[in-house]
Amino acid sequence: MSKSVIIEEYNKAWAVMYKQEKELILELLGEKVKAIEHIGSTSIYGLDAKPIIDFMVGVNELVEAEQFIEPLAGIGYEHVYHPQFPNRRFFRKGEKNAGTHHLHVYEYGSQKWEDLILFRDYLRTHADAHEQYSQLKRELSEIYYNDRSAYTNAKHPFIAAVIDKARVEKDKGIN
Repeated sequence: MSKSVIIEEYNKAWAVMYKQEKELILELLGEKVKAIEHIGSTSIYGLDAKPIIDFMVGVNELVEAEQFIEPLAGIGYEHVYHPQFPNRRFFRKGEKNAGTHHLHVYEYGSQKWEDLILFRDYLRTHADAHEQYSQLKRELSEIYYNDRSAYTNAKHPFIAAVIDKARVEKDKGIN
């Protein structure tokens, strides 16, 4: 059974939680990490969100993430295999459907890596898109209250449109 979709008001503690986890991950994985970024709604100041800290680690080659499974397990992360996402490795801290932290591993500089940063940064700098996304999330959380997958899928067209706009701005040197 999927956990309910509950959107909370922005919490300044999310940024602190990310920084603490970032330090822990960098200490644990060290030089294997090319970069680490806070992503998702908790990374966007003022945006309502599910209270899950999403962040990503960039590596040179995705196969390197196999070396992370045991060390991350030691600090409470479970490796979750998702065959539908072959270009990502995923680790969850906390119970299934009740995780507190989601760690995504991508090849640094890959298209998905860039898209996640474009989306985050666009919402950080465009108040209109920020507000539209917040409203969409609230509406979808009511419609898909008991179906996280449907909630996530319903957000996709908006996210894709924002990434397209952000890519155009980036290509034109705007922002």
